[in-house]
Amino acid sequence: MSLFRRIGIIARLDKPQILDTVKRLMDYLQSEGVSPVLESDLATMMPGVTTPSAPLKELGDHCDLVMVVGGDGSFLGAARAIIAYDIPVIGVNRGTLGFLTDISPNNFEAELGPILKGDYLEEKRFMIEAKIKRQNRPSGEGLALNDLVLHPGKSARMIRFDLFIDDQFVMNQKSDGLIVATPTGSTAYALSAGGPIMLPKLNALVLVPMHPHTLSNRPIVIDADAKIRIVVCESNLTYPSVSCDGQLNITAAPGDEIHISRHKGGIRLIHPKDHDFYDVCRSKLGWQSGYRQ
Repeated sequence: MSLFRRIGIIARLDKPQILDTVKRLMDYLQSEGVSPVLESDLATMMPGVTTPSAPLKELGDHCDLVMVVGGDGSFLGAARAIIAYDIPVIGVNRGTLGFLTDISPNNFEAELGPILKGDYLEEKRFMIEAKIKRQNRPSGEGLALNDLVLHPGKSARMIRFDLFIDDQFVMNQKSDGLIVATPTGSTAYALSAGGPIMLPKLNALVLVPMHPHTLSNRPIVIDADAKIRIVVCESNLTYPSVSCDGQLNITAAPGDEIHISRHKGGIRLIHPKDHDFYDVCRSKLGWQSGYRQ
């Protein structure tokens, strides 16, 4: 008997092999007495299937677990959509790296069997939010599981901005932007920009400058509950953007204030019982391993 009775399924829609995986997954879940619920756009890609469906933003109302079939990008979009429901989420990897989607599509029956019966690891991953103020009025907001990135947008110009942490002035920086990453996002864009890898359980954020004009600017690790304020200097000639997980962009203007803080909610991420973060790093990042047990 499965611990979960109704499982929502979200998937990338641009690859036929992903739909094949979804069909296999549905057959398997139904054989285990579980009722799948498809995200609405996914349901339209599967004509003839009579499985219940629901819009992405409402999927959490209809299930007690969400499965994401795709890559980390698909997982990030799903996380922002279901964060309000406090239900666990698990990923079946049909992407490239798969730091978040760690169930193999070739062997998911063997890996999901114990999970459905309650034999799994669960961890909470926190998210961060950005609120942009223009002349002390709200002008945009966004949410991210991986990172919030201030960048020049379509311009090739550097950005000048002031950085404050807990209302203390830190620096005035001229650079291509700034990455504010969670531990979850420390293995993503922040890593490519020279930031450190942080264990997922850490209560911390890392601020990674992007190609700073002053070479002494280096990544800073701060408390996750700190309040970050970025002031876009009036001298900027372009309108930079704030990117949320690389999927949602909010335009900022010279003089705007960007307030970044930990979101009050989080994502309940499920792994197989033998999940090992260091093993994931060795596998995904190609670390050489000389140790043999």
